[in-house]
Amino acid sequence: MTKLWGGRFTKATDDLLEQFNASIGFDQRLYAVDITGSIAYAQALADAGVLTPTEAATLEEGLRAVRAEFEAGTFEFQPTDEDIHTAVERRLMALVGPVAGKLHTGRSRNDQVATDVRLYLLDRILNEEEGGLRGRLRALQAALIQQAEAYLDVMMPGYTHLQPAQPILFSHWMMAFFWMFQRDVERLDQLTHRVGVLPLGSGALAGNAFGIDRFALARRLGFEGVSSNSIDAVSDRDFIIEFLFWASLLQIHLSRLAEDLILYASAEFGFVTLDDAFSTGSSIMPQKKNPDPLELARGKTGRIVGDLVGLLMVLKGLPTAYDKDLQEDKEPLFDAIDTLELELPVLTGVISTLTVHPERMEASLRDEMLATDLADYLVRQGVPFRESHRLVGEVVRLAMERGCGLKDLSVDDYRAVSPAFGSDVHQVLDFRRSVEQRATYGGTAPAAVRAQIDEAKAILQGEQVDTSGDGP
Repeated sequence: MTKLWGGRFTKATDDLLEQFNASIGFDQRLYAVDITGSIAYAQALADAGVLTPTEAATLEEGLRAVRAEFEAGTFEFQPTDEDIHTAVERRLMALVGPVAGKLHTGRSRNDQVATDVRLYLLDRILNEEEGGLRGRLRALQAALIQQAEAYLDVMMPGYTHLQPAQPILFSHWMMAFFWMFQRDVERLDQLTHRVGVLPLGSGALAGNAFGIDRFALARRLGFEGVSSNSIDAVSDRDFIIEFLFWASLLQIHLSRLAEDLILYASAEFGFVTLDDAFSTGSSIMPQKKNPDPLELARGKTGRIVGDLVGLLMVLKGLPTAYDKDLQEDKEPLFDAIDTLELELPVLTGVISTLTVHPERMEASLRDEMLATDLADYLVRQGVPFRESHRLVGEVVRLAMERGCGLKDLSVDDYRAVSPAFGSDVHQVLDFRRSVEQRATYGGTAPAAVRAQIDEAKAILQGEQVDTSGDGP
């Protein structure tokens, strides 16, 4: 087949340019959406009177036959196939003859590829049969809820600056990641609306000259809306940038989860153990059990953020309308999708098979983590917080100098620092009491975490949850 654009040229394309210019090596995965878009466009041309009903039916039959060849793995690419559009049209012409040449009437590869990529991304986000990215993220959230509920009352050290801070519940730590991922789901839903805008019918940049009904075409293809400006439509890659930003932020959240678990699974912490099915070993040290899936999740963050930054640089300073630079949009998009489609189920497996060691967590609780409770105690005695903070700091220093814990200091020791300390001061030094006092909405008390879990379950079931405090 001669090139779609070869009429005004007198020389064959240089072989090196053929390789440099071709995108078939990566855009062939768009075959299904390319064919879906072409079938809908053929019907739009028929509705506009450009094609007869018989011609439209012939084109649809041929396009379905081409799709069947792809699905059966029998489609044969040719050296002249520079992109998926060329390949599909070449094969269509071989199957149905010259009528295939009418399919591209009023259409440019500029609006065609923009439509293909949007259809493809919508499918990868929402695909029901394969779970889609949204479904995979929901599955990870469900695994977090399951573990949080199973170990609701287990206490552990909470850390800031990676230093022991205050006692918290393991379930509270686990649910922190549920809410990170919930924001990711919400952002994904928001950007999905912006992906669902039809560019087809924009032509190369000036619009369609054959009166097709773009709104009917959008409905036929499942788009929510239609692009308002044909110049913008063919060059708009904001939706890919937005998706890659979403993927980058999600990946950062996954990396933070991975980092915590890598630490907690270490011998020094021993809070959790990864299942053998989600661990690897060493080629030289027989005793090793390595958290490779978590390390890979941490490492792939740079890769996905690189996809985002790379495409941002492609778009910087491009002149208006379509430019060949935009061919560079697909590989970073495909890379981010492929990475997350595999990574999310792996991390869901890590979480759902995790062995938790409550006794190790609670053994790691240290007296000084109750210093804030002592300060709160003084506040309840009428001491201003800044003064109580200073006084408890003196108590902590005294314990450090004696090489003992806060519980080992006598009431007289406390009263020597401040007479505001009463004979009941040791009652404050109780980890369970400390946790249970943090019962406000969003806190680490068992009742508050139970409320979080119930709220999270309702969200996964599609219910609207009011966090304004106003009630129904």
